[in-house]
Formats: sequence, C-alpha cells, structure tokens
Amino acid sequence: MSSMLGLGRRHSLRLTSPPLRASLSVPRSVPFRSVPFRSVYNGRDVYPVRPFAVQDHSDVPGVGSGVPVGTPRPGWKRYGYETRCASVVKVSDYAVRRVKALSLPIVLGSTFELDDSKHGARLHEKAEAPYADGDGYVYARWGSPTNEGAARQLAALEGIGPDSPGGCMLFSSGMAAITGSLSAVLRAGDHMVAPFTVYGGTHEFLVEFAQHWGIEYTLVDATNPESYAAALKPNTKVVYTESPANPTCRLTDLEAVARVVDAHAALGHARPWVMCDSTFATPFHQRCLETAGVDVAIHSATKYIGGHSDILAGAVTSNSPEFMHAIAKVQKLMGAPLAPLESFLLARGLRTLHVRMERHGANAMEVAKMLDAHPMIAQTFYPGLPSHPDHALAKKIFTSGGDKCLARRGQSFGGMLAFIVAGDADTSLRRAARLCERLKVVTLAVSLGGTESLIEHPASMTHAMIPRADRLAGGLQDGLIRISVGLEDTDDLLDDLRQAIDGCDEQ
Repeated sequence: MSSMLGLGRRHSLRLTSPPLRASLSVPRSVPFRSVPFRSVYNGRDVYPVRPFAVQDHSDVPGVGSGVPVGTPRPGWKRYGYETRCASVVKVSDYAVRRVKALSLPIVLGSTFELDDSKHGARLHEKAEAPYADGDGYVYARWGSPTNEGAARQLAALEGIGPDSPGGCMLFSSGMAAITGSLSAVLRAGDHMVAPFTVYGGTHEFLVEFAQHWGIEYTLVDATNPESYAAALKPNTKVVYTESPANPTCRLTDLEAVARVVDAHAALGHARPWVMCDSTFATPFHQRCLETAGVDVAIHSATKYIGGHSDILAGAVTSNSPEFMHAIAKVQKLMGAPLAPLESFLLARGLRTLHVRMERHGANAMEVAKMLDAHPMIAQTFYPGLPSHPDHALAKKIFTSGGDKCLARRGQSFGGMLAFIVAGDADTSLRRAARLCERLKVVTLAVSLGGTESLIEHPASMTHAMIPRADRLAGGLQDGLIRISVGLEDTDDLLDDLRQAIDGCDEQ
C-alpha cells in the first residue's frame, strides 16, 4: 500500500480496517475508504480529504453506465489489438448526461457518431447556419460543441441571445473573419466602400484579391459620413467601417453612416451590408448591432477578447439570418473555423473581459495624459482626451459595459492610443523608431489587447504595405506610434515611456 501511495517508509500507512479488494464491484452507495487511515508516523489518524462513494449504475442502459468519461464498448475483449487501439473507446452515456463542468468543455472530436443513416441524411440536407439544432453535429468543419459554446457566449455580449434570428461564428483568425464576411456577400461586379484608415491586412486583401475577382472598392475618410454618401454606387454591396480605427483611434459615427445607407436604399438601390470592425472597442465598449442599420460586427478575437496573446481567433456576429447563412457557408467551404482548444481559451478570456477592459482604460488614460503634455510629442490620439477630435462622439460610443457599470465605476475609453513624435518627416521617422527600441517594460511587437503593453511603428511595420500617399491620406504620419496599454503598474509604464522619449535623439 505504501508504494502505491508513493510514501516513504517513515510515512507508510496501514488501514485500521481490513484491506479492500482490488475490484470496484462494491454494493450501491457503499462508502469507499470512509474510515480513517492509522498512520505509523506520530500514531495519528489520517482521514481522506473527503469520503466518497462509488455508485453502481448497471441498471442504466447505454455505453459505459456509471463511467465518468469513456469506456471500452461492450464485448471489447473479443476484438483484436488493432481494433482496441483504433476505435474501442466510446464516450459514455453517463458523461453525456451527468458531467457538468462549470467551464466550457473542450470537445476535440473532428467527426461525430450518427444514430442511423437517416440521421446522417438530415444533417447533410440542412441549410448552413451558425448553430447546430437538436440533431447535433456531423463534422467539426461544419460546427462543433466548444466552438459553438464560445460563439454563443460572445453573441450574448453583442446583444444576440438564443432566441435571436442572428448569431455568431468564430474563425481561426481575425483576417479569416474579415475576408469571410466580405466573401459571404461580395461577387464579381460588386462595389464596396472602406476607410482610408483601415487595418493593413484588410487593405491588402482588397488590393491583392478583391480587385482581381472583379470587385471594385473606394476608400474614404470614415470620420465624415458624407464621404460615404459620395462614394455609394448602384452596385455598392458593402459599406465597411472600422471604429475605432487602427491605429489612429479615430471614430466613425455608425448611426450617421447607417442613415446614409438607408437614404441610398430609399432611392431604389439594394441596401448595402453595413459592417464594422470593432476590435479596438470590444463589445464591452461598443455593441455595433445595437445601432440601427448596422448589420455585421467583426472582431479580431486574438486581441482583447482572447486577452492573453495566446490564440489566433476572429468573430463575426450579425442579427441577419440571411447573412449568417452566407457566412456559415463560407466557413464550411473555406474551412476556417476556430479549433476547440482555441475556442475554450477565447471563452475563458471572455469571463474577464470587463475587468481587463476597465484596467486597460485606466492605465491608458494616465499614459495619454503624460504623452499629451510632453514637448517631444506633437499629437496624441486617445478618445478619452478632450483634445481628441472625436472626443464628443467617444463619450457617446464607449458604453463601458452599460449603465450599471458606468454608475459604479465611470466611463473608460479602451487601452489603445497613438501619438506622433515631433519633427519633420525624416526626424520623426527616426525618433519614432529609436523610441520603440529604447523601451524596457513596454515590448516592441505587433498585435494588441494582451495583458502586456505592446508598441509598434505602423509606417515601418503593420501598414508598410500601404502606399505612403494612401497612408498619409488616412492620417498615418511617418512619426506615428501605436501603443496597446497593458495591465502593468501605471508608474512603471510612465517611467519607461518617459526615458524612451527623452532619449530618442541619442545614438
């Protein structure tokens, strides 16, 4: 017994009652090790942490009755060794009925057992949709339990509940979510409108793929809704927004854009789909679908929603059954669903989204104030600052979890900010690069939304693929720096940034 328990001789244990048999075929509800052990060491009684009982579920029909997880199928001994390796273990009926984990279970299966051939036929005949119905799942590329569980959790944060006609779908990256959304509705001969200041990957998709597929696009100043109105055409199929914009944190008035699109449709044109990439804001601050006329909300869930810099993920949510059918078909045929493990990690991140976003916002506000007052910084872009050109709109858009959260803790404005280093084009470019390289607490890296603070220089990194003229038209100056403010001690962040700024002219 002592060797089985991994104890040394000094701590060997002996039972005060007769030893149990190796078999677990005990009567129903008979206590198992509910009596104390008598320890030789110090002669003290040692009780298990908690007495427990083994239940006999032999009267429950099905595979593996009473087995918590999985069990060999009936008659397993008659199968060859190869069969035992390949397919003898089954998930027990008991597990399906009775295992009630508090966290989202990770279901790693790529395919799912069918009841019969008619069951399989029904599943294959169904129209693509974001969620499975009572018939269950057929193949993980078409939907899987962990993916769907996380998607439903995120949909609820966007205001889309189980009874809504819409839903949410999770993709293997933010770019998969963006390109999937556009591919769901755009066809050759269609036109879309997008901002000058749009994520570099989105711009590259338009240049490298969309235009070669016969899709036109027009880039506009997204801070002016009238620029959208001027760009609309009879064949416009998508009006794309990104708010807050990456990396300038400029905002788009979604209500005004929706009105522009409604007016266009009132002229007899087909109404374009209004989409918003709201990665910077997250559903904590901006629930796009609560704005009348906005059809699709997109997030790179790699960022704040995942929140720990350990997954790639994207999310697309809509209140339109038509769109959800189209995006489900894209995911099914292009094969970019979020895998079960990453779905679990995303769901875990959602549980602390509100806490993290409040801390990100508090830290970012202090950093923004320091930058705004520093003589070496020409301009600071943070929606929470009165100096931000869209501050009035920000106070309306950043809901900070809604009325209850606002009443308790006040409004915050997210963890993203940008600033321009002073100097002419060449000087500011050099200073910006040097500043990023001098930092010790803040890390020079792309991406954002993790617990750690990250800094990057768009002109030479994330937006390097955008022509300089287009980049400048979108407000991306040569000396502009973007920072994702993390959860570190505020004083550590401020000290680190000050020393980097003060020494950015040093060689």
